[in-house]
Amino acid sequence: MYDDHGERAPDPTTSDNCGDGAPDPIRFTDATMAYDRVPALTNVDGRLPAGQALALVGPNGGGKSTLIKAVLGLVPVVGGAVTVAGRRPAAARACVGYVPQAASLDPEFPVSARQVVMMGRYRLIGRLRRPGRRDRAAVDEALAMVGLADRAHTRFGALSGGQRQRVLLARALAAAPPILVLDEPFNGVDAVSQEALNAALTRAKAGGTAVLVSTHDLTVAQCLCEQTCLVNRRQFAFARTELALTPELLRACYGGQVVELDAGRLVVTRG
Repeated sequence: MYDDHGERAPDPTTSDNCGDGAPDPIRFTDATMAYDRVPALTNVDGRLPAGQALALVGPNGGGKSTLIKAVLGLVPVVGGAVTVAGRRPAAARACVGYVPQAASLDPEFPVSARQVVMMGRYRLIGRLRRPGRRDRAAVDEALAMVGLADRAHTRFGALSGGQRQRVLLARALAAAPPILVLDEPFNGVDAVSQEALNAALTRAKAGGTAVLVSTHDLTVAQCLCEQTCLVNRRQFAFARTELALTPELLRACYGGQVVELDAGRLVVTRG
């Protein structure tokens, strides 16, 4: 939860030690990830501090999903190291709020937006307890942060794709995790939802949350993320966004052409 100034408010229901005092929420040290011992992404090296966002950019099949799974502790790290909240990723899952693509969930599931967001509190509530006043307040606040307080009782499947994506972000925010990991959250969403997602993530960063976001939208990386990691089977850059999103590095990463528009936005086209 966050106070009126965007600062993280203490939540006494949170019992997990999420590495308070750890130097970085996420750190990659020359990390190589593999499936069945076959490397899928190599030589990732960099750090994501608290209160900042890291854009994960690269072509489809280039390793973005692999890197996300490594942070979630779902893919073996066979070389180097990945640490989350100062420990192994599998031991730090409770410290990470994961936001999948809305398209990955069944829209016909008969639950309201508010019920979906309450699911984010279940780890804190416990299986044998009912949601209390603090849980209900956290859910209401999370829905307000994504601009959907007025749609709390709408069936999840009746919402637009962009609104469903905002509900999934609210579900993660409801638990006030120190780390957020988002898989293509801006993919196919409308302008209103994109603005709401941006605003919510910016406020979360202001409260100290570290944000890792996979995106194909370079404008999102430029506007939201302090750092960008360029990957295509290996790391091409891990640097401040303005240093990573250059025509030369994008051309090397994508193996295509890069067109720079007058407004300073970069668009990747296949060469």
